[in-house]
Amino acid sequence: MVKVIALFNQAGGVAKTSLTMNVGYQLAQRNRRVLLADMDPQASLTTFMGLDVYNLSRTIYNAVVLSEAMPIHKGIHGMDLAPANLRLSAAELELVVADMRDLRLKEALAPFLDSYDFILIDCPPSLGILSYLSLVAATHTLIPIQTHYKALVGTDLLLDTISRVRARANKSLKIAGIVPTMHEAQTVQAKMSLQTIDDQLSQVGRIYPPIPRSIAFADASQEHLPLALFAPKHPAIAILDTIAQGLEEL
Repeated sequence: MVKVIALFNQAGGVAKTSLTMNVGYQLAQRNRRVLLADMDPQASLTTFMGLDVYNLSRTIYNAVVLSEAMPIHKGIHGMDLAPANLRLSAAELELVVADMRDLRLKEALAPFLDSYDFILIDCPPSLGILSYLSLVAATHTLIPIQTHYKALVGTDLLLDTISRVRARANKSLKIAGIVPTMHEAQTVQAKMSLQTIDDQLSQVGRIYPPIPRSIAFADASQEHLPLALFAPKHPAIAILDTIAQGLEEL
């Protein structure tokens, strides 16, 4: 059965989009059929994958708001992509009065469930309707958390949102794990934050090894490449592959 995984954190700058792209690539390298869905109006995932967001005539907006067929761009580094652009920002307002709005993304993805092993949804950094739709459509959520005190502050709100979705709209939603990101192992604050994640969230879901902060991720994204293609010997690739293996075992 396809696993639909929403990468969700209301905080920005936690490497969520980079994680989506790179874990997707590792899954594709493990011979899994992967669709990436960009639900962030900033469209960073779409840009990272090499598409020009200003020249897209149809995006995920068309599927979610206008109930048109989902546009899929195929075969990008072994993955497929449902792209976004800034027009998606209007969806927050347009969906306020939309019929069955909670199910809009779930219904848009439904025709593709037999075509993929994994659908990874890059959620926006907010607790708004687009994140809510993503969690309703998902079978699992994967939570990236930066190992920094400020990034930990909003964790309760994040978990409350997941609980709210579980209470009514998606009772089968599961937590696939927590991924500590942008880890600076040499700093005291990062060590303390990582320990806090282990202490407070290990009962919530699997805690994966921390992904180190590295300029190589940004450089790879600028070249529209997964890290494994940009820097094949980078030590973070082994961690990304561990996450991909963990998702396979769900």
